[in-house]
Amino acid sequence: MKKSALFVCLILFSSIHLLAQPYPKGLSVGDDAPAFTGKDSRGNAFSLDKQLKKGEVVLIFYRGQWCPYCNKQLSSLNDSLQSIVSKGAMLVAVTPETVDNVGKTITKTKASFPIISDSDLKIMKTYRVDFSVPQATQDQYLKFGIDFSVANGTNGANLPVPATYVIGKDGKIKYVFFNPDYRLRPSVKEIAEHL
Repeated sequence: MKKSALFVCLILFSSIHLLAQPYPKGLSVGDDAPAFTGKDSRGNAFSLDKQLKKGEVVLIFYRGQWCPYCNKQLSSLNDSLQSIVSKGAMLVAVTPETVDNVGKTITKTKASFPIISDSDLKIMKTYRVDFSVPQATQDQYLKFGIDFSVANGTNGANLPVPATYVIGKDGKIKYVFFNPDYRLRPSVKEIAEHL
């Protein structure tokens, strides 16, 4: 069996196994969006509070450059970025992966928006998207060369539910897409409709 077919089997196995575990609940529409700061892969500072003074923010959480579903979503967002920017909004992504691996994500997806490495999981925790990957699943991923200690550095085997939040200028969450099935993501059109 080819390596790609085995990877698809791993993804299916993992999705069944991961869906059986308890997940965080995320935040809800109407909640205050927790303020955060960070640096993108180019070393540029990002402050949610400062950005909200300019316009709305679309906040994406993704798992890592090793995840084909994440890469597809980020590529799609980048290809249609104008539909977000034209409404006066900014797109920013947050990931537990290391800065070096964020660079790989940018290379794979051509992402031209800020991507922040959440090196201490503070952002993921305040948005209630983080969870620990069970050891059995870590072992399965390792067979395919995905080592979370390499992908995420000191963040280890912690991932976010790949959630999407649209945050209004008033700091309130206007839209949430939160689904533990990491294969499901909102379309750019759906996101833009909430801006």
